[in-house]
Amino acid sequence: MLDAVLKREPILHSDLKEGKLSFLAGKAKRIQKHLLLEIEQAEQEKEQVKQLISNMSHQLKTPLANVIMYEELLKDSALTPKQQSHFLEKMHTQSVKIDWILKSLFKMASLEQNAINFEIEPLPIHETLMDALNTVYEQAQKKQLHIELESDKNPILLHNRKWTAEVFANLLENAVKYSDTGGRIEITVQSLEMYTQISFSDNGIGIDSSEYQAIFRRFYRSKRVENIAGSGIGL
Repeated sequence: MLDAVLKREPILHSDLKEGKLSFLAGKAKRIQKHLLLEIEQAEQEKEQVKQLISNMSHQLKTPLANVIMYEELLKDSALTPKQQSHFLEKMHTQSVKIDWILKSLFKMASLEQNAINFEIEPLPIHETLMDALNTVYEQAQKKQLHIELESDKNPILLHNRKWTAEVFANLLENAVKYSDTGGRIEITVQSLEMYTQISFSDNGIGIDSSEYQAIFRRFYRSKRVENIAGSGIGL
C-alpha cells in the first residue's frame, strides 16, 4: 500500500471490510488523496507563476521598446530643445505606463494567491466613492464629461475602503475612457431593504451582450476598442 502511495497508483486493498488491513487501506487512501491534492495545488501555483511571467512579458514588451527607442533618439545631438522636450515627455508617458502595468500585475497576483487581507469596517460610502472619483477627475475634465452622484443619503456600509475604491475607480476609468467628449456618467446609490445598490452608467459605446461572459477574463478586450489604449486588467 505504501508503494502504491509513493507511485501514485490505485490502492487495491479494500477499505470497506472489517479488520486491521482494511483499516490501514482506508488510512492509506486518505493519505494518498491528501498528497495528490497538495501536488495538484503545487502544479496550479507553478502554472500561475508561469502565466504571470508570460503576462508581464507580453504587457511590458511595447512600452519598454518605446522607452529604448526614445532614449536612442535623445542621444542625437542635432535635436532642438523642443524636440528633446517632446521625446522626454513621450518617454515619461511610457515609464508611467510600465509602472502602472507592474503595479496592476502584482496586485492581481496577490489577489489570486489570497495574499491580501480584506479587513472591513462600517464606513460612509460617499467618502469611498470620492476616493475613486478623484482618480478620474482630470481625465473626465479633459473630455468635458459631466459626472453626477445621485443618492438620498450617505449610508454607512461594511466594506474595505481601499479595495472598494479600487473597484469603483476601475469602473469609472472605463466609463471615462469609452465615452465621447461631452458625455455623461451617473452614479446612483440606492438603499434597499437587504443591501445597498451602487450603479454606474454612461452613454459611451457600451459592451455587446455577446461579450458579457468574457469581460472578466484576464487581458480580454473587445475588438471594438482595439484602437483605444488599454490592457484588459481592470475588470
